[in-house]
Amino acid sequence: MIVAVVGASQPRPESLEKAEAVGRELAKRGCTLICGGLGGIMEAACRGAREAGGRTVGVLPGREPAEANRFVELPIVTGMGEARNLIIVLSADAVIAIDGGYGTLSEIAFALANQRPVVGLSTWKVASENFEDVPIYRTEDPVDAVEHAIRAAEGK
Repeated sequence: MIVAVVGASQPRPESLEKAEAVGRELAKRGCTLICGGLGGIMEAACRGAREAGGRTVGVLPGREPAEANRFVELPIVTGMGEARNLIIVLSADAVIAIDGGYGTLSEIAFALANQRPVVGLSTWKVASENFEDVPIYRTEDPVDAVEHAIRAAEGK
């Protein structure tokens, strides 16, 4: 199973801890982590995954594999900037969003539009056009986030 971890490039310190724990938990469960391959949440999640023996894929915005953080096992260069966000989401069975700015919001929207389960940890609260809540599972526990993402992906 492939799980995307998306989030802020300049997150709050507590979000970095959550991201690293999510990465560790994904690795323990045999999941491949896919992300944008740069710093912040992406690097923290990759660090957790790699230190626990997991696989990491970074879909990079530029044209140089060297842009990837040092915990990315497989860098994929795109030269597409933020347009790569759709590739990340479509390559994943589920998405875990941690913290985040507008790039993260776009990834959440792409996931919802493409029927990918979304789990949110300290991230955007999204409403539909008629202001009803959208199906994002919210938690503050990294282990719960991973458990829910896997269950939701298996059930889709």
